[in-house]
Amino acid sequence: MRKTCLLLGVILAGFPWGGGEALGQWPAGRVIDLTYDFDESTIYWPTAEGFRLEKVADGVTEKGYYYSANNLQCAEHGGTHLDAPIHFAAGRHAVDQVPLDQLIGPALVVDVAAAASKDPDYQVTVKDLTAWEGKYGRIPARSIILLRTGWGRFWPDRTNYLGTNERGEKAVARLHFPGLHPDAARWLTEQRTIKAIGLDTASIDYGQSTHFESHRILNEKNIPAFENVARLDRLPVKGTTVIALPMKIRGGSGAPLRIVAILPGRSRNP
Repeated sequence: MRKTCLLLGVILAGFPWGGGEALGQWPAGRVIDLTYDFDESTIYWPTAEGFRLEKVADGVTEKGYYYSANNLQCAEHGGTHLDAPIHFAAGRHAVDQVPLDQLIGPALVVDVAAAASKDPDYQVTVKDLTAWEGKYGRIPARSIILLRTGWGRFWPDRTNYLGTNERGEKAVARLHFPGLHPDAARWLTEQRTIKAIGLDTASIDYGQSTHFESHRILNEKNIPAFENVARLDRLPVKGTTVIALPMKIRGGSGAPLRIVAILPGRSRNP
């Protein structure tokens, strides 16, 4: 694990961090994978195509060596994925245009799992954010915000995770899961400076949203969102470094995402 962190340090030495200063040393610590596997059980929006893996080859060839290859097909938005700003804001960054600096950086966790457990339509409020600041200090500039609603405990049970196992347009009206209140999205864009935001549900807007205001507010400011993030219960409130790298789809409105967190402290196997 330490070799992995050192390798990242070599690769990213001189990476523009924050205001442009060079990244002198990559943090050492335990690495937590915040990504769900992509397979036939991966949860997608009710109107989106699911994940399909078509086996092309799997076996020993005529020349005597083993060879495996597959084709894959899926929608941009499903499983652990990135919402690029162009998703809900014309002229803003597509997937390939999101600066790497916005996808790598210090992260903090705002935990609203207790409140969300009582209300599947819970929306993270400005009060939740200011309460976090009351305990841990002002949200640092250029942070990555991760919202823990506790919904990860339902993955990959579509009925509990989405509120319905139905598919198609009619199913959208039956979605129930927590999200970020538009007022809180507006507060984060106007009163604080963040790189990106993520959460452990299928959308940054709560399931019953029909106007997707939080998406629109964040995307207009070129702030990407990470959705269906896994294992947020394993992260500390602050001190974590997040690396969130999507498939680089030119012009994409979203993309499958591999996101990891490096916990503070000495390196050890996860």
